[in-house]
Amino acid sequence: MTGDRPPRLPRLQVLFLALAALAFGYIEGAVVVYLRAVAYPAGFAFPLAEMDPFLVATEIGREAATLLLLLGLAWLAAPDGKRRFAAFALAFAVWDLAYYATLKGLLGWPASWLDWDILFLIPAPWVAPVLAPILVSAALAGAALAWLLPGPRGAPRLRARDWIVEISAGALVLASFFAESGPVTAGEAPGAYPWWLFAAGWGLGVAWFLRVSLRRV
Repeated sequence: MTGDRPPRLPRLQVLFLALAALAFGYIEGAVVVYLRAVAYPAGFAFPLAEMDPFLVATEIGREAATLLLLLGLAWLAAPDGKRRFAAFALAFAVWDLAYYATLKGLLGWPASWLDWDILFLIPAPWVAPVLAPILVSAALAGAALAWLLPGPRGAPRLRARDWIVEISAGALVLASFFAESGPVTAGEAPGAYPWWLFAAGWGLGVAWFLRVSLRRV
């Protein structure tokens, strides 16, 4: 598999994709503001407060709907599979960054970028300090923009080996998110976050993408 160098998307198209994701990130953050007012009136903290199973199921459904909405945005924004993948990465990244910016602006949370958070509940709780998903989203946004709005060198050309490396890097990051899933599910506070595992995955993914971006053929 050699991959291709697709033409860039119109800048205005990428801008409105980002603006839509930004707006939805604010909506998502506002929903969590309401949720925390009900479940954590004294402030969000671990161990997690026990929630009604119906509310948990509703939250899982909301997360699934969020992913479907971002996928829909990406599908409408780009004309082919690879650029749709990049558009989804950009939309996801902007949505996530806007979400945390909203919580910071409205609640003053997190007090520290090392505060723990629940990132997702599908298929089990993803748990990590806030800094970890922010770093992931920043990397995703940079890579997506390099693909959607390439410079004179053209878009990065990913071969089969490159996809394998990037997927492996992502798996390491996900493994770090699931490391404390068991204790949190059991109603306990998370322990030590495996930053070494996160750094290995995030560093590998970023370094390899930069390597691919600089490759001429």
